[in-house]
Amino acid sequence: MSLVRRATPEDASEVLRLRQVMIDSVFDVDSSSAWHAASLPTVRAKLADPGESFVAFVIDHPERPGTLAALVAGTVEYRIGRADNPHGAVGYVFSVATDPGTRRRGYARACMETLLGWFRERGVAQVDLNASAEAEPLYAALGFVRKPDPSMRLCL
Repeated sequence: MSLVRRATPEDASEVLRLRQVMIDSVFDVDSSSAWHAASLPTVRAKLADPGESFVAFVIDHPERPGTLAALVAGTVEYRIGRADNPHGAVGYVFSVATDPGTRRRGYARACMETLLGWFRERGVAQVDLNASAEAEPLYAALGFVRKPDPSMRLCL
C-alpha cells in the first residue's frame, strides 16, 4: 500500500507550511510566512476541486499526526500543440518539499512518481520544473534533463 495520497482541503495549512520549507531551501532570502493566511482560502478551494488542472500529493508524517512529511504539487496547462506535443498538454511541477525531519526516506520520489502517473493519465506529453541543486539528482533519476535555463523537462 502506498503512503502517497491526494491532498484534501484539510491539508491546506500543512501544504502551505511545506511550500514555505521549499521556498526557504531554494531562495536565499529572509522569507516570512505572513502570506499563508491570505493564501489559505485559495489553497483549500483548489484542493477541494477535483478538476483536471491542479493536484497535490502528500505523505503523512509518520510520527506527528495531522502533519505532512512530504508534498508535491503540479498543474496541467494547455499550450497550442507542436510536433513533439500535438495535443498541447504540458505538466508543471512545483512545491516539492519534504519536512526536514523526514528526509532521505524516499518520500519526495514516491510523491513525484505518483504525480508523473497523474500527468500520464491526462495525456501530458512533457513536464517542466525548476530544480534546486540539491533536488536535481532526484529529477535526473526520474528522467528529467537540464535545459539551457534552470528548468528541466521530462518527455513522457
